[in-house]
Amino acid sequence: MIIPEQVNKEQLEAIKTIQGPVMVIAGPGSGKTRVLTYRIAYLISIGVPAYQILALTFTNKAANEMKERIINLVGEKSKSLWMGTFHSIFARLLRRESEILGFNKNFSIYDKQDSLGLIKSVMNDLHLSTQLHSPQSIVYRIGMLKNQFILPDELGTKDIDGVDEKVVRVYTEYMRRLKQNNSLDFDDLLIKPIELFYRHSKILSSYQDRFRFILIDEYQDTNRAQYLLMKLLASKYSNICVVGDDAQSIYAFRGADIRNILDFQRDYPEAKVVRLEQNYRSTKTILSAADQVIKRNDDQIPKNLWTNNDHGEVITLLECDSDRDEAQSIVDNIFLIKNSLNLRFQDFAAMYRTNAQSRSLEDALRKNSIPYTIIGGIEFYQRKEIKDVLAYFKLLVNPDDDVSFLRIVNYPVRGLGEVAIRNMRKFAAEQSLHLIEAAHQIKQLEGISEKARNSLYRFAIFIRKYQQLQDEMKLEEFSRAFVDEIGILQHFKDEGTPDALSRRENVQELLSAISEYASIHTDARLPDFLQEVSLVADIDSWDERADAVTLLTLHSAKGLEFPVVFITGLEDGLFPYYNMNINTDEIEEERRLFYVGITRAMKKLFLSYAHMRYRFSERTFQTPSRFIDDIDSSLIKIVKRHSGFKKYEQGFSPRPHPKREKKKGIDTESSYDFDQVLTDEDDFDLAKELHAGRLVQHETFGKGKIVHIIGTGESMKAVVNFNSFGMKHLLLKYARLKML
Repeated sequence: MIIPEQVNKEQLEAIKTIQGPVMVIAGPGSGKTRVLTYRIAYLISIGVPAYQILALTFTNKAANEMKERIINLVGEKSKSLWMGTFHSIFARLLRRESEILGFNKNFSIYDKQDSLGLIKSVMNDLHLSTQLHSPQSIVYRIGMLKNQFILPDELGTKDIDGVDEKVVRVYTEYMRRLKQNNSLDFDDLLIKPIELFYRHSKILSSYQDRFRFILIDEYQDTNRAQYLLMKLLASKYSNICVVGDDAQSIYAFRGADIRNILDFQRDYPEAKVVRLEQNYRSTKTILSAADQVIKRNDDQIPKNLWTNNDHGEVITLLECDSDRDEAQSIVDNIFLIKNSLNLRFQDFAAMYRTNAQSRSLEDALRKNSIPYTIIGGIEFYQRKEIKDVLAYFKLLVNPDDDVSFLRIVNYPVRGLGEVAIRNMRKFAAEQSLHLIEAAHQIKQLEGISEKARNSLYRFAIFIRKYQQLQDEMKLEEFSRAFVDEIGILQHFKDEGTPDALSRRENVQELLSAISEYASIHTDARLPDFLQEVSLVADIDSWDERADAVTLLTLHSAKGLEFPVVFITGLEDGLFPYYNMNINTDEIEEERRLFYVGITRAMKKLFLSYAHMRYRFSERTFQTPSRFIDDIDSSLIKIVKRHSGFKKYEQGFSPRPHPKREKKKGIDTESSYDFDQVLTDEDDFDLAKELHAGRLVQHETFGKGKIVHIIGTGESMKAVVNFNSFGMKHLLLKYARLKML
């Protein structure tokens, strides 16, 4: 294999250092995908069998792209390579070894919605109110416990924040029900292999011999369970290569542990460290801004980013009256730059901290007839009609899956009421049967109508019929015949509304996806397809070839790049996103998220904020983000956009705002100058005298009573119930409240 000349010295070192542990610190745009691809191809070219290489990524999209490149480099002998996401690889492993853990190989994989449904069922059976105790919160807590590899039987010996006796009870019963249903949730795909390796040393040893060379992309995003898996598999040969950037660790809320990459050299003292610091993506200006931002963080691996690219344009800071103005300003700039630089809509991306911020952007893009696509909206496989059809497929493959049974037993409607379902569940529990088994024996059950008994029995016979047929027909033919007989397509056609017809098209698109999958995988079976779709991520369904502006959260942006990037909503409380108890670690993660957003931009970067924004159905006054001041003002040009609230906000006057400190060399363009307002120390000192129950006067909202004071110092906020405007959250530093 010939390694191309454009590979730089550090990249070549990372590619060819194959023995022992290696950590590649890869700055943004430094060619880490190229390094991973050529490293794997190099291993195969020097005689390492592809099946002895385990390569782990965080998206199917990245894995598939690398597989194609590797095949082009070294040919068909690379096809036995084990490469994919953590979850897809270990789901594959568990299909082989599941019986040792008490599951059969056709286990179902539950997504978050499935898990939530099962948790609600568990809570009802344990007589825990879903009104008093949030099922979503319990799902999240259980997921975080699993990410840390903390199982129910360990909770009695550990004191963990947010985990009380109710969580332990639900977690214990939830795990029992999963096993009863022959099902695993998303987190179990990592938990169960660890259990397997801990309990069966011979199996661990066989996989250590199998995977003699391990490569892990985005190592900074690994959680405790992923860390333990890799530690176990690599302990025999230590040929582990991790690639990542601690400065891009942004998934702590999902359980990612930045210590995994920061402490790699502690785990492997003999590790070779290679730094990829040359950026091939961004202009000098953009890279300099990113470097200034990230160097404000204390907890990081030192690195010096540099590029041979041009200086490029300064960063544009859009200062807007409202979120509506912000969105329109972005649209105006898209038109201006697209026409002047001859770009396409696909060259633009607008990023935000929370999904809710997309609304105003979508409104502005639609009004101006600009096509757009959203990463992280309602994904195709999460749409109700798709989930319903997939539940039918899951029940065929895994008849023990009671969650899927309950989802579709009366859909389309079969005349089954709540009483019939409740009595059948009771009957199944008394007889120790799964629900599909109970449906086969339903004629023995008293207490439900003859019509309901017949419906349940016909449903059970229908499922059994197609269970017997699935191995006798080709996948695409089988799936179409099955869905036709379900009657869901006819149901939508008979309904005839635009929404129903759209849902019908979605189901037909699912059938097309099955046909496409079967054409690529000639020996494909239904369980294989179900596993594939259960592990699809937001980014996997994104089509970068579509000529449309991309809207996405900053968390979805990692790994992507665009010629022009807008980072919106740069306001304290929104970005950085926080409550009043934010700590240093959280601020540092938010700053890393800003760094990720900046480094997605290739040619031009826009930052924007609004002085007024609708949040939680209320008009709120925003303060420019502290992160803006992390960037030297010589790199920024300010453009102010003012529409005036009088015209658009029913007579409401714009709130004065604090100015950024003017620094030497700043370039300011403005169509409107706000009055400069500096907060008097005397005004701020009044905050010390404010307390719950105090009557106050606000220049816009009038009279009100303080309900609550939260935070301290300059971050102190008052929750005030105003006589005419209701409840408002105000930052005291700028609220200028007068005591009455």
